[in-house]
Amino acid sequence: MKTFNLSILLSLAITVYCLPISQVTVQDEHFAENYLKKFFNLTEESGPSVRRGISPVSKKLSEMQKFFGLQITGTLDSDTLAVMKKPRCGVPDGTVARFSTFENNLKWQKNSLTYRIENYTPDMSMSEVDDSIEKALQVWAKVTPLRFTRLYSGTADIMISFGGREHGDFYPFDGPDGTLAHAFAPGVNIGGDAHFDEDETFTFRSNAGYVLFMVAAHEFGHSLGLSHSGDPGALMYPVYTYKNPDTFILPRDDVKGIQSLYGPNPDKDPLQPEPTAPTTPDACDSTMVLDAVTTLRGEMFFFKDSFFWRSSPQSNTPMQSLITNFWPEAPVNIDAAYESEELDSVLLFKGMCSLLWAFNGYDLVRGYPKSITSFGLPKTVKKVDAALYDAETGKTLFFVGNSYYRYDEATKKMDRGFPKRVDETFSGMNGKVTAAFQFRGITYLYSGPQMFEYSLSSGRLYRVLRNSYFLRCNNF
Repeated sequence: MKTFNLSILLSLAITVYCLPISQVTVQDEHFAENYLKKFFNLTEESGPSVRRGISPVSKKLSEMQKFFGLQITGTLDSDTLAVMKKPRCGVPDGTVARFSTFENNLKWQKNSLTYRIENYTPDMSMSEVDDSIEKALQVWAKVTPLRFTRLYSGTADIMISFGGREHGDFYPFDGPDGTLAHAFAPGVNIGGDAHFDEDETFTFRSNAGYVLFMVAAHEFGHSLGLSHSGDPGALMYPVYTYKNPDTFILPRDDVKGIQSLYGPNPDKDPLQPEPTAPTTPDACDSTMVLDAVTTLRGEMFFFKDSFFWRSSPQSNTPMQSLITNFWPEAPVNIDAAYESEELDSVLLFKGMCSLLWAFNGYDLVRGYPKSITSFGLPKTVKKVDAALYDAETGKTLFFVGNSYYRYDEATKKMDRGFPKRVDETFSGMNGKVTAAFQFRGITYLYSGPQMFEYSLSSGRLYRVLRNSYFLRCNNF
C-alpha cells in the first residue's frame, strides 16, 4: 500500500442549481467563511462577518466571485451563496484561467504508465468497471504519447480504489453526493492514485447516478498533472456533468492542457483525423452567431451550442454554464427561445425535429416536448429561427426564414394575416432573424453577428450593435 507524502486532494461533484435565496442568515455566513477557508485560503478568523464585506473576507469573496464569473462585490449575496452551496470539488480554486497544471508543471517523467484496480463498486458489474476505467484512460492516451498497461497485482503508478468515509489517505469522503472522488498529482507513493466514494451510486451509462467513465476521466486528468479549468465546458471543470460515454469527445481546453505537459499523440493517423474537439464559446468572438436569446424572470439568457450566458440586471459579468447543468432534460444547439408569461415558463425550440420544450424553473413541464404545430404553425414549418414575446400586446412572434407569424398567448391561436415579411415591419432587416428578445420595452433582433435595436410598435430602427453588447465584452 502506498503511503502519503505531499499531494493535493482533488475531487468531483455534481452541479446543483439553487433557486434564489431571499436573505443571508448567520448560518449562511458561517458556511461561507468555512468555504473560503477551505477553497480560497482564508486564514484569519473573523467570525460571522462575511456579508458586511470586512477584509480579508471581502478580498477572498472577490477572488471567489471572479473565479466563478459572478459580479465582483466582495460581499456575500444570494448568487454567491448559491454557487458556494453547490456540491463541488475539494481542491482549492486558484487562478481564473482555462486549462491549468499543478505548480512547477508536475508530470510523469515517462510515457508508459501502469494502473491497477484494487477493488470494485457493487453498483456495477466488474466488466463495466473495467471498461469504464480503460475508456477513461484512453481519453487522454488518444491525444498524447501516454500509454497505459493494467497490472493485476503489486503497485502501479495509478492505484484505483473504491472506499467510503475514512479510507486511508487522511481525506475522508462525505457520504452520498458532495464529493464523488479525488485523485493525487503525479509522483511517488500515493501520487497519481484515484479514489472513488463508495457511498455514491456509479453507473455505466445511465444518468440515474454518476457515470463512472466521466468521473474517472476527470480524476485521471489530475493523476496526469492537470489541475482544474475555469472553462465550464472542460472535462477538468470542477463540477460533474453527465455526458454519454459513447459519444464523448475531449474538449479543446483539456487537449491543450494535457498536450502542454506531454505533447501530441505521435501515432495519430493523418488519414483518419479525430473528431473536432468541442470548444467553449467566447463572448468576445465578433463572428459568433447566437442560437437564441430570451429573458427569464428578469434575467437574460444567451444560448450558443451547449452553453448559455446568464445575465442579471445587477451583474456586470454574465455567468456561462452548460445548458444541461441548468435544465438536464433540455436540448442543446437550440434554434429559438422565449419566456411565456402565461405558462410562467421558458420555451426552447429545437431544429428539424420540430419540437419545443417548456421549463418551469428547472423542471420540464408535463406534456413536453411537443410539436411546434401545437401553436397552430402550419406543418410546412419545420424549424423556428427565433421567437419573441411582446409583453405589451401579449403576442409572440415566430420568425421563419424571411417571414414571421404572430401568436396570441391569451386565445392560444395564430393571428390572421400572417405570415408577413420581416422587412415589412422591421425596416433595415434584410437578413434572416437568428435570435430575438425584448428587454425593457425595446425589441432586439439578431441577424448573424449583428444585433438590431427596434421599437416594435413603430418598426423604427434605433441602432445596430455588436452581438456581444449585452455580454459586456471589453475586447472591442
